[in-house]
Amino acid sequence: MDQPHVATGDTAAEAGNPDKTPRTERGRRTLRKLLDAAAIEFGERGFHDASISAITRRAGTALGSFYTYFDSKDEIFQALVRYMSEQLRDHVTPLVQAAPDEISAERIGLESFLGFVREHKEIYRIIDEAEFVDYASYRRHYETTVARVRQRLEDGAARGEIRADVGEVHAWAIGGMNVFLGMRYGLWDADADIAEIARIANDLLANGLKKQD
Repeated sequence: MDQPHVATGDTAAEAGNPDKTPRTERGRRTLRKLLDAAAIEFGERGFHDASISAITRRAGTALGSFYTYFDSKDEIFQALVRYMSEQLRDHVTPLVQAAPDEISAERIGLESFLGFVREHKEIYRIIDEAEFVDYASYRRHYETTVARVRQRLEDGAARGEIRADVGEVHAWAIGGMNVFLGMRYGLWDADADIAEIARIANDLLANGLKKQD
């Protein structure tokens, strides 16, 4: 399976301003509180209606604490996109790495992604708004996500588990499918059986649309 993800430090600390990285556990907890509060604030109100004071109220921190880690609303939004992208990575990656083969890994990856979306519905609004608020973060989110899919596919091909010609187009096709399935069955429909949704999508990956004998 994939090479193990090597942690590069606290996810929340990585997401903040490099010049304001907290050096104590208390500081890291405060930063996580601010980012978690920002996710709710931006998710509920959108970027333009959200406010720094509302974020700090939700976080239960002093206004001054915000400026210890961020210079502006734009800066915490940029950090939040990265933070949520890394949370998703850290949620899915260990499950995918434990899969017995590449086809199973894609099923497990989709199922875990759908579960993540149901727990963090705000991710879609935040990522969608990033297209207009901070395009670089928006593009980086999708490029890094699909890069992980492509690496999985190429590793699976090298092991002889899937076709040998997999590459970028295949990875983007799978990524696009997952995004729309996440919207439909993670965001809009909380009652659908996500294991069954992942099974059907995985059957499509494994067997295509060719008529079965």
